[in-house]
Amino acid sequence: MDELRDLYQATILDHNKKPRNFGALENADRKADGHNPLCGDKLTVYLELEDDRVVDVAFEGAGCAISTASASLMTERVKGRRIAEIEEDFCRFHELVTSAPDAPVNIGSHGKLAVFSGVREYPMRVKCATLAWHTLRAAIGNRGTTAKTE
Repeated sequence: MDELRDLYQATILDHNKKPRNFGALENADRKADGHNPLCGDKLTVYLELEDDRVVDVAFEGAGCAISTASASLMTERVKGRRIAEIEEDFCRFHELVTSAPDAPVNIGSHGKLAVFSGVREYPMRVKCATLAWHTLRAAIGNRGTTAKTE
């Protein structure tokens, strides 16, 4: 578990300092805003969809290291995937970060997102890690409301 904890710290720092897919997406046909009032994280997720596949995705905003890193890794994960696959990813990710701290982690099913298993040791940080995912779902659903973690 120490290896996963070290990887967690390194990955969070890397994706916070150099977030992938950061910035507005000019060809976006969907977007949603997200806000975590407890931490102050705010972000916007942009999507370009073709049929039921995410052709491109980006985000912008400001937040804590966990929120930014989660958004960065999320965009890498969902680009090119179908909506149904993204919904499965959301459910698996949410289960990962809300499960008991000593629950086993199946790294194979989570890929790089497995590093967020460390968040479950800090329940107040779960909302930071899931904000981008809730905002992504709002963009997919084209709801026109601000996604919140409350």
